[in-house]
This record gives sequence, C-alpha cells and structure tokens, in this order.
Amino acid sequence: MVNIAWFKDISKDSIALVGGKGANLGELSRNNFPVPNGFVVTADSYKLFLAQTKIQDQIDKILAHLDIEDSNKLNEASERVQDLILSSDMPYEVKLDIQKAYKNINIGTDITTLPAQAANLVNSGRDTSFVAVRSSATAEDLPTASFAGQQSTYLNVRGLDNVTKAVHQCWASLYTPRAIYYREKNDFEHSKVFIAVVIQKMINSEKSGVIFTMNPVTNDENEIIIEAGYGLGDAIVSGAISPNRYVVEKDYWKLKDKKIPGQEWMFGRDVNTGRTVKIDLSEGKSKRQVLEDDEIIVIAKLAAKIEKHYKKPQDIEYAIENNRLYIVQSRAVTTKEKVEEVKEEEIEGDVILEGLSASPGVGSGTVKIVDGREELHKIEKGDVLVAKMTSPDMVPAMERASAIVTNEGGTT
Repeated sequence: MVNIAWFKDISKDSIALVGGKGANLGELSRNNFPVPNGFVVTADSYKLFLAQTKIQDQIDKILAHLDIEDSNKLNEASERVQDLILSSDMPYEVKLDIQKAYKNINIGTDITTLPAQAANLVNSGRDTSFVAVRSSATAEDLPTASFAGQQSTYLNVRGLDNVTKAVHQCWASLYTPRAIYYREKNDFEHSKVFIAVVIQKMINSEKSGVIFTMNPVTNDENEIIIEAGYGLGDAIVSGAISPNRYVVEKDYWKLKDKKIPGQEWMFGRDVNTGRTVKIDLSEGKSKRQVLEDDEIIVIAKLAAKIEKHYKKPQDIEYAIENNRLYIVQSRAVTTKEKVEEVKEEEIEGDVILEGLSASPGVGSGTVKIVDGREELHKIEKGDVLVAKMTSPDMVPAMERASAIVTNEGGTT
C-alpha cells in the first residue's frame, strides 16, 4: 500500500492510485512540461481510512433510496456524510507520511536520504511552503465523464496541521451534493469511487486562466480558446469573473478575436495573513487586456504541444508568476460532439440581451432567478435558470433547466 506518490513517479496510467488530476500532473511533469512540483496522497490512503473507521456502510445507508432531484434532501444527506468523514480520525501513518512529504516539497525527495549536514540545512524553515491542496477522484477525467470541479480545492495552505486538515476536507468533499448527484446520474457506485489528493507548490499568480485546444462551442479543432484573468485562477474556474477571451488560429498562429470585458477584482494572497482574499483592481488595470498579444501566442503554442502529447483536445489550466508560465492541470475535453446544422425557429420580438455562448442550441421556458443554493428547488423541468454566476452546486438544477443565463463567467 502506497500512501504518497511524487509527480516524478506518476504517469497517465496511474489513475487508480492518484486519480485523474494527479495522473495528468505526473504525466506532464515527467515529460518536462512546466508543472510546479508536488505529490499525491493516494487513493490507498483513503481506502486505509475507510478500512480503519469502517464508515462506508453508514455512508451507504445515508444515501440509500435518496431522491437526488429533491435539492433539500440531497443537501441534507451530503452534510451528514461529510460530517461523518470529518469526525472520523485520519490514520496516524497517513498523517505522518503527508507531513513528511510536505516538508520535502521544495526539494522533491526524501530528506532522510541526504547526509546529516545537508538535511539540517534543508530542514530550516521547512514548515512555511504555500501549497494548493486539490481533490483528485479516481473516476475523474474519464473519456466519457468529467468529475472536474465536484470536489474541493484549497489554495494558499501552509503548515503541517493545515495541510493535513485540508486533505481530510478533500476526502469529505467526495460527497458534495454535486458529486453525489453526478455519480447517481452516471451510474457510478459511491463505494467504488475513491479519492486521492494533490499537494502542489502554490503559484502566486499575477495572471492565470484556462485554455481549450479546440473551440468547445463550435467544436472547431483549428481554434484555441484562451481565457485569462488577473490573480489566482479560481476566479475564472468558479465563474466568479468574466475573463478576457482570445481566439487563436492554429495553422498560422494568428490572433483571430479577443474580448476584454474588464475585471474589477481578483483573488490573491494577503501579504499579512497568507490567506486567499479578494483584491480590488485599479480602474486602469481593471480595463486593461490581461495577456499581451505575444504572451497569447506563446501560451497557445505550449497548449498545442500538450494536445499533441495526449493526441486529443485538452482543457488546460495555467498560471503566470514573475513572467514564468506554469501548467497546473490538463484534462481531455469531454464535451466534444458533432454539432449538427439545424434550422433555428423564427423568434418574434426584440432582442433584450446578448452575450457569450458556452454551448450551441436554442432553449426556452419560464424564467427562474436563483440567488443561491438554497433556491435551487425553484427550478422545474424546462425552466430557464438565471443567476449571477453558476457553481458546481447548481448541477442538479442545471439538469432540469432548458437553458442557463448568467451575468458573469466565461466559457469554462
């Protein structure tokens, strides 16, 4: 049984041990793509936790006969299961292995293999590294399904106890309402999906974003879509901001189109507390194009190399710190399908709103405005869901909706 696996020892074939996210980061790292160093708390660790606590039967009983379409009952069951996991003790040996690896994250090796003098030198100040702690489910990023965004991520985590606590919280997030719902809808047995946790050196990014190596709306494989924002990438991935959007043509590395909606704030690290906070941007910066034109082409070319390595279109997350570009995730695009030519129905009336499409098609229905998770029960089959922004918690309601309109967010 392996509790910890370093990126350098992981490949794309390691999904059963380290989950989809972990396997892809290991694959990229060992093939010399610019990935921040890190390790994975393996699915074996989580299995040991279940074996020692014997809580799986209790989890299964809570979820048995659950009506996942009832948002209130789904949320209640999720809270009960997560409370059960968090109140159960992490195996002592797993905790020790996590803390030992965290101490070594700056050098990426076991310090006990170093000479005593060198070990003492490295050992000074080794409880101060900022890391990102990210869930990596063993059913994540499959060719036919994507569990991305369904479990938790914690940024700017520092200190032995805080890192261990974040891993425990990631385990509990295997049972968020959205994760329970998705597994039920896709016929995955809860007891057969396990979770690993990626612990990776934190990039305190000045700019970050998402790349699609094909256009996910039109399925044009000759276009690369790059979304960019200031600060940490969580603002874009969560849909909290409307990012810059650039379209690059692969054949000629030509910037075909760009949209600069403006960004009023960003997520960043507080210099005093080290915590992730909202930071207001100056008026000049908020309206500025985030990436320079030459940066856009550099990022597009690197994304194309990653696509070539995997031999399929990729959905990639990147971060830029001190003018250095890092890749912090890559996964296969799972939304690719043939877009058929359909004759759109004639719609009478005045256009009252236009925006960026996230998927093709026409929808209509009764408009329901949702201000938070507690209002998701309002969405009935065929309604148009309207919200300031979507979140993975809205997945059950999205399933019922005929269309979705948001005020913020990008294609992601």
